[in-house]
Amino acid sequence: MTPAAWSLLALLAAIVLSFSSRVNVGLVALPLAWLVGVYVAHFKVEAVAAGFPASLFLTLAGVTLLFALAEVNGTLAAMAQRAVRLCHGNARLLPLLLFGVAFVLSSLGPGAVPSVALVAPFAMAVGARAGVPAFLTALMVGNGANAGNLSPLSAVGVIANEAMARAGVGGHEWKVLGANLAAHLVVGGAAYVVLGARLAAQPQAGAAATARPPALGWQHSLTLAVLSLWVVGVVWFELHVGLSALAAAALLVLARAGAEGAALKAMPWSAIVMVTGVTTLIAVLEKTQGLDLFTTLLSRLASPDSVNGMIALVTGVISTYSSTSGVVLPAFLPTAPGLVAKLGGGDPLAVCLSINVGSSLVDVSPLSTLGALCVAAVSDPEAARDLFRKLLLWGFAMTLVGAAFCQLLAGPLARL
Repeated sequence: MTPAAWSLLALLAAIVLSFSSRVNVGLVALPLAWLVGVYVAHFKVEAVAAGFPASLFLTLAGVTLLFALAEVNGTLAAMAQRAVRLCHGNARLLPLLLFGVAFVLSSLGPGAVPSVALVAPFAMAVGARAGVPAFLTALMVGNGANAGNLSPLSAVGVIANEAMARAGVGGHEWKVLGANLAAHLVVGGAAYVVLGARLAAQPQAGAAATARPPALGWQHSLTLAVLSLWVVGVVWFELHVGLSALAAAALLVLARAGAEGAALKAMPWSAIVMVTGVTTLIAVLEKTQGLDLFTTLLSRLASPDSVNGMIALVTGVISTYSSTSGVVLPAFLPTAPGLVAKLGGGDPLAVCLSINVGSSLVDVSPLSTLGALCVAAVSDPEAARDLFRKLLLWGFAMTLVGAAFCQLLAGPLARL
């Protein structure tokens, strides 16, 4: 076999491994990149190592460390509790507020998984006391967090935007966020209309919804100030996301506003290893022309008119069982320009948006971390099993919904 075929086979093996075992695929992808690059394609070790995404690693490390500090010192939890208290247990307002709280937390930097981990436990408790179905509460929290997951400030948004930039489709950070937000607003809105139609209009206060949160300490106030300055610096002054986040984190540590040891342990090192490992393997795939072979195979599944829906369906199915940020986005986003070229038509940006949306919509499934966190927040075993079944059906249905959404709207959203 050619080096291109070997490198593609290595990528496919990594994808299969990612949804068939609990092994961190990044730990496998890195040695695969070395073996294929050095012993099949006869690259120097330095050429393989050059494919390691150092800039991406710095960005992920900076953002996740900054928000790990805000998590371990209690700042994020305190702000989330204050936000939920605004509705005083009003059953009709509560799902909408939960969506908004999860969206804001996720989009400002932590991403969907930490945001759901923070919000889900008290959201499920407050929702139960206010008479909101657990299924609706889980969908609002999960879809809200996912809606902000591709923000330019979030770790997953950084992964998507950097992969698009390396593929030559960069500079569309706000369209990436907008398309993902629009898709989750559609499905979240539909869930709210269908499941929330009979919710009581009057408040049904419970202790969890109305209890006064503890007063903010100096460390919380300082953390909020530093986070605000970081967001302003990145958005308005175009500071480097990762390095500026590391500087902000260092400031909090020097001020003793957070425990660095606990924050370092709270960082998602497994996800960082997964993303950087798969990205390194993709770099070898590009150098051996394996990416060209991959796009050739993908092009046989679609036409220029159906490519957006097709790629959303394919990535949605894979993402149901695999990691969206660690496997699907790094593997598929680089294929967009080549796929369009081989089809003889289409819009690379629309294809990228379809990959992002199609792989993200399914993540509220209990097979993904978001859905699993919501199920784990339900104390009653029978209720937890019922929620698991409903979220599982929802996740599978989203593969089709995502494909339909992207087929109809990815092109118009890309042209905005």
